[in-house]
Amino acid sequence: MAHTYTKLLTHVIFSTKNREKLIPADLMPGLHAYIGGIVKNVGGTALIVGGVEDHVHLLVMFPPRIALSDAVREAKAGSSRWMKEELKSRGSFAWQTGFTAFSVSQSRAPETIQYIAKQSEHHRTKTFKDELLEFLEGYGVEYDEKYLWD
Repeated sequence: MAHTYTKLLTHVIFSTKNREKLIPADLMPGLHAYIGGIVKNVGGTALIVGGVEDHVHLLVMFPPRIALSDAVREAKAGSSRWMKEELKSRGSFAWQTGFTAFSVSQSRAPETIQYIAKQSEHHRTKTFKDELLEFLEGYGVEYDEKYLWD
């Protein structure tokens, strides 16, 4: 792919299993850094990783040879192992099945980075459920709500 040039920004969101608050505040910075490292290891670039106790947001770029679903699967599997090791006797950990992802134009990248950076502020007034529904509806994504919260 020597003559292929891309810059595809993707906003990825995934939650803990059952939207439980499984990510302690003291582990968030390490978890976010670890996810960024996984993105780098699979050949991508994480512009920012952030989130709160029950979900994470990533703004990432992957080269065209890497399928988004493969990269997210690696990020979730690796970070789940890391969380289980870090939590040890404090409790169990698992991510939800699946993820959501939206394309982001270059002109909206700074706004998206700020949005992800300010997740703790944002979620003082809005639940993850409300946030996700707002994204899905804003992007015109068809969904069946009975599958969103399993």
